[in-house]
Amino acid sequence: MRVAKFVESYFDAWNHCDPKGVADHLTDDGFYCDIPQNERRSHDELITSLSQFFAHNRQRYELIGDILSSKDTIAFQYKITPLEISHQSAHSHDYCGAEFMTLNGDAAMTITDYYDRPDSVRRSNIANIAPPKMAGHKYAKSGLSAEQLLEYKSRLEQIMQKQQIFLRPDLTLPKLAEAVNCSVNHLSQVINAGIGVSFFDYLNQYRIAYARQLLSGSDSRSSAVLNIAFTVGFNSNSAFYAAFKKCVGQTPAQYRRAQTKSTH
Repeated sequence: MRVAKFVESYFDAWNHCDPKGVADHLTDDGFYCDIPQNERRSHDELITSLSQFFAHNRQRYELIGDILSSKDTIAFQYKITPLEISHQSAHSHDYCGAEFMTLNGDAAMTITDYYDRPDSVRRSNIANIAPPKMAGHKYAKSGLSAEQLLEYKSRLEQIMQKQQIFLRPDLTLPKLAEAVNCSVNHLSQVINAGIGVSFFDYLNQYRIAYARQLLSGSDSRSSAVLNIAFTVGFNSNSAFYAAFKKCVGQTPAQYRRAQTKSTH
């Protein structure tokens, strides 16, 4: 694969408001992960979502700096400039983001998107996809190179998304490091500096995203919220409610009621 051409084509699809063109950069079984929105979308779900998004937003997407790449990964930063602002648009100023892709052949198996909107409460710390020397004094002597950072990120994303290891209620940072086959310190750096969140926030993002899928399901009303909490890996209802409210802004029950109403 020619990485530069792949990224250029990807930006071109965004700039032409082409939902299918964007989604076709994924493999058929690939996923697009919107971290700030805590959403995980398949190829077809991404087309539907972007069709709605492009109907109300016209923006210019530009690459910032160099593209970082290794054998099966790509990472880059970008800037978004709104061109047409509708009353439904959530923001009207330039903002930046970063994307991390794991590749499978000529397409991306996963596209993980981190961005930092002016109206966003959570700041994604996108600059830290760069070499670790830019990540601050805490990891100055870790010995983790930019290439290793990308490689560990790739392994981590595949384990989380393909194996769904986040569903294990006993999952700890050392156990996850063992699964990724790296040291605890290096995995901590990948999550803290490379992604910009704590281990528990990172873990909970996946658990809550999966819980939202379950709560939105047609048979969700027959399943107690506590059962869903245990299913996605939480050990207590209170921890599940706190994490869900932090990620979504609603309680699980409120979210389920809202989803039920939207389908009628």
